[in-house]
Amino acid sequence: LAQARLRLRPLVRIHARRSAGPPPAAMKTLVQEESIKVPKGIKISINSKKVEVSGKHGTLKRDFKHLPIELYTKGHEVRARMYFAKSKQLSMLRSVCSHISNLFDGVTHKFEYRMRLVYAHFPINATITNGGNTVELRNYLGEKRVRVINMLPGVKVEKSNQTKDELVITGADIDLTSRSAALIRQSCLT
Repeated sequence: LAQARLRLRPLVRIHARRSAGPPPAAMKTLVQEESIKVPKGIKISINSKKVEVSGKHGTLKRDFKHLPIELYTKGHEVRARMYFAKSKQLSMLRSVCSHISNLFDGVTHKFEYRMRLVYAHFPINATITNGGNTVELRNYLGEKRVRVINMLPGVKVEKSNQTKDELVITGADIDLTSRSAALIRQSCLT
């Protein structure tokens, strides 16, 4: 009987599952490098991730100390290099090159934003004061309040000669120029 009971018991095997553990690590690139050519007529100096670009429209500076990259010049090229980076981190290399390229464009051509004053019934009156450093917006939606917007350093604003109710914002630094245009837009939201 004892032998019969042993044979009648179902045979249960317990499989030990392997623990998955941490997922496999993303592959890291050993060295990645991006480069951009320096246009003619532009001087560039790089000192401990601080880039200074000078051209016919002035001098622009940009600081990249917050990024774990290596910046240097070689001949007529600016090179940005990064070691042991994952794919998301490698994207900052192209961003740095784009920022430096915008510095080149700013000191050679300047950046220009054009804004239109759009209204249905109450005509908006824009007055440029302080030598092109300040815009005053009057009669916005018939309000009596005067909105005064100061341009950021190095940015000038003027009225367009060809188009009615158009403001032209110009500056060498793309960040300051676009932020000045945004300040004008945001002044009408409140």
